[in-house]
Amino acid sequence: MKRISGWLAAGLVLLPFGAAQAQGVATGDKGMTLYSFDKDAGGKPACYDDCAAKWPPYMMREGETKPEGWGTVERTDGSMQWTLGGKPAYYFAGDKKAGDKAGDGLGGVWHALGE
Repeated sequence: MKRISGWLAAGLVLLPFGAAQAQGVATGDKGMTLYSFDKDAGGKPACYDDCAAKWPPYMMREGETKPEGWGTVERTDGSMQWTLGGKPAYYFAGDKKAGDKAGDGLGGVWHALGE
């Protein structure tokens, strides 16, 4: 009985740690993970065409606002993309539900954005 209690206590310690990590990842619409791209230079997006089909930019909608730390950058077509900490934000087409982070670390150049 003591061994089981010890394992349960260890499990309870791990749960808050996992929740804290999840809270540190920036999310967009419907809780989908947002990513940064190492090839974006000077806060300007470098992901277009085929890249943007796999990594859709997190686009600003007219009248939409965000808290401190968020900003926008103009894309080549004149539309506005959200940035976090000066980094353009993207979704990953391979993520299927809120909380997925399948794009984190891909190619060594994509990273889940932290708040």
